This record gives sequence, C-alpha cells and structure tokens, in this order.
Amino acid sequence: MAEKILVIEDDAAFREMLVEALTSKGFEPQSVGSVEEGLRRLGETPFELVLTDVMLPGKSGIEAISLIRDMAPTTDVIVMTGYSTREKALEAVRRGAYDFFSKPFSLTELEIVIRRALERRGLRAELASLRTSLREARGGPTIVGQSEGMRRVVELIHRVAGLDTTVLVTGESGTGKEVVSDAVHALSKRATGPFIKVNCAAIPENLLESELFGHEKGAFTGALALKKGKFELAQGGTLMLDELGDMPLFLQPKLLRAVEQRQIERVGGARPIDIDIRIIAATNQDLPQLVEEKKFRADLYYRLSVAVIRIPPLRERKEDLPLLVEFFLSRINVKLGMNLRGITREAMGLLYAHDWPGNVRQLANVLERAAIMSTGEVLEADHFRDAFQVRAHAAGQEKGHSPGAAADGGEHVASLRQTLEDVERSMIETALAKKDGVQKEAAALLGISPKNLWNKIQKHGIDPARFSGQVA
Repeated sequence: MAEKILVIEDDAAFREMLVEALTSKGFEPQSVGSVEEGLRRLGETPFELVLTDVMLPGKSGIEAISLIRDMAPTTDVIVMTGYSTREKALEAVRRGAYDFFSKPFSLTELEIVIRRALERRGLRAELASLRTSLREARGGPTIVGQSEGMRRVVELIHRVAGLDTTVLVTGESGTGKEVVSDAVHALSKRATGPFIKVNCAAIPENLLESELFGHEKGAFTGALALKKGKFELAQGGTLMLDELGDMPLFLQPKLLRAVEQRQIERVGGARPIDIDIRIIAATNQDLPQLVEEKKFRADLYYRLSVAVIRIPPLRERKEDLPLLVEFFLSRINVKLGMNLRGITREAMGLLYAHDWPGNVRQLANVLERAAIMSTGEVLEADHFRDAFQVRAHAAGQEKGHSPGAAADGGEHVASLRQTLEDVERSMIETALAKKDGVQKEAAALLGISPKNLWNKIQKHGIDPARFSGQVA
C-alpha cells in the first residue's frame, strides 16, 4: 500500500509539482494550502508523513510542527522553506521536525530523505511489536536494534528459548547480556518459574560455593542453620550465572556435575539433591582462551556452550544508534520527568564518531548526563561533548597524563573534526564495498544524493573502482 503524504504549501504551482513528483515515485500525496486545512485533513485521514512550507497564511510551518506532533505523534514532519537560516532549522528540529530543506532542493534528495523517514517509522513499528511480544511474555525485557547483528541475536533467542538447553551468552561489558538472558527466560517454558541471578565475580570465593549450592547446619563456623543455595531456589525455573569466567577452578567440577547429572550437594551435605533448572551462563571473557591457559575447564566449557548467543559491541552496530537513542530518551523522560523529543544531527554525528568502549550501558549514561545538562526539548552537541571530555580526562589519568600533558608535547587527542572525517570516509568505503563500487547504489544506501556522494569521494580521495568486484 502506498504511503500517504500530506503536503502543506500555499504556492499552487509548487504544490502541484510536488504532488505530481511524489505520485510518480509511488507515494499517495494529498495537498492543502494552509496549516489550518492541514490539521483538519490530519483529523480525518492518517498520514505517514507531512511536508510543510514555513511561510504560510495564518499559522507558520514552524508553529505547525508541535500541533502536528500532538495530533499524530507517529507522523514525521519535513519542513521546506525559501528563507533558510540556521536558527530556523534548529527551531524546526527542536519542535520535532525530522528534517529541514531549503528551496530550491533536489527532488531526488527529497525522495531519499522521505524514504529514510518512512523506513524509520517502519523500524519504530517493528520495535514496538518486539517490545510488546517480549512484555507479554511475563513483562519481558526490551531488546533494541535492527542491525544485522542484533537481528541474529533476536533470531537465536527465539530459536533456543523453548528448547530448555543450556545457553552461553557472550559479549563485552555493557552490551546487554542480562537483557538477552531475561528474554530467553521470559520466552521459555519456564517463564512462570523463578529466575535467579548470581554474579560470580561479585561474591568472594570462600562464600561462592555456599551461595550457589547451599550448606547444612554446622557445615562450617557460622553455619547456624540450613541454607538453600541458588540452585535449589531456582527449582522449576532458570539460574543465570553472570561473569562465569571469574568462577574459581575449585568450584568448576561441582558446577559440571550440576550441569551433567542435574544433581548438587550442599556444603557439608552427604546426599545428592536432584535439580530441575535451566542454566544460562554469561561472560565478557574469552572462555576458549581461558581454557588454553588452564584457567577454565574444557569439559565445562563444552557443556555450557551448547547454544551460544554472541552480542555484538555497539561499535559494530552503530546503525542501531537512532533507535537506541529514541528508546533511552523515552526512559529518561519517565525517570526525570522531561519531554525530550530527540537530538540534533551534529549531536548524532558525535555519537557515531565515538567508539563506545562501555557499549549500550555507556550510551544510556551519556544520554542521561546530556539530558541533565540540557534546557530544551532537543539535545545538542555541546551537551555530549562535556560527557566525552570527562571520559577522555579519566582515560588520560589512567595513562598517567595530566590535564596539560597535550599542551606540553604529550600525546594529542584527535580533533572532533578529524574523527568525524574518518568515520565519514569509513562509511563511504563500506557502502561502496557493499554495492560493488556502484556510486548511485552506494549513495542510496547512505541516504544522500549521488552528487553529494561524488563530492565526498573527491574530498577523501577515494577510488570507487577498487571496490568493483568486492563482496562485503
């Protein structure tokens, strides 16, 4: 079904041209000459997108943005004007516009932006559907991401959730291993049973055995009563062993027995106890490497890695940033009682340029910090630079640098401009590789016009011919 687009434009000739162009591209446009007419039409018919001029009789296009957003929250707004200024563009974005075009503009570029806006709308709908399905499964967790890597994660979750097999979740700190574990349990046959979590790195070695397996009264000094361990408490449900790579070697044979024989013994106990649980293990460490170094039992590793779900780090799935930002801003709005609508393009550029060593957890913290620093409804680049400077300062201190080290001839931190240049070049080369060096297709993948891509190729000195015949 063709997407419905409402055009608000008082210039009859330009309005007719836009309607004709949009129709030729497969859209279903309708047009009106004023904001008041546009709002009436929106009340009668749902539209996926609104294109509005700024200078209109009665209410202006800028004033219309918040009115449209209030009436149709899921409808994106693109603003067009022949009187472009940076202030007007920022005001449009602050009020919730998806994009801003200055007349005259390329219809090809407009089509690309429209399709990107509609694709984002589709992703939001798909994300909402995923959230609903997970929440319906015992108020399940939310997994955010539409990148290829995260699609594989979601596919694996659904594939293994109902199998009742042991699952190993791997990934760097902050990637969301606990969220994935929550989803596996929530979608499993054991969803109505208990879900017990143990962080193996947070409990001292001399207490971990008792914490996991329990102890009998009098088993050791201070054991004044019988205590059930986490394995017994998880009966009929799921036990998550987080930071598994930190489990001491002396406990691993006992864990292996629990996995293989479905039996445990309490500390100081003499009889085996049958258990009916599912085990989900999670780690940010390289277990095969630990096996080679004799720091982790090979037989235990093989028993736990029946089904492995690897969560990609944020730097490998930066295309998920817009969805993650939208998700975390909605949580921040609830938590802090704010009304944040989004972030500027420049701010998003900063997020794309960052390497995110702390992954999704770091992104959430940076967004919250930026929200606290802001005074409006849209987060700007300056709100994020402060958070990144704090991290850069901390990293410098860890390396033994003082705040003035760079000025004294020490290592220089690359400028933001250079970082963004490097990211832009990398994205262009990746798109060219994916599209076999065909510039038109690479431009469409990047969401820019072929002319814009050609200019950037010249700026970076990229030879598109060397990507011909490559398979990305």
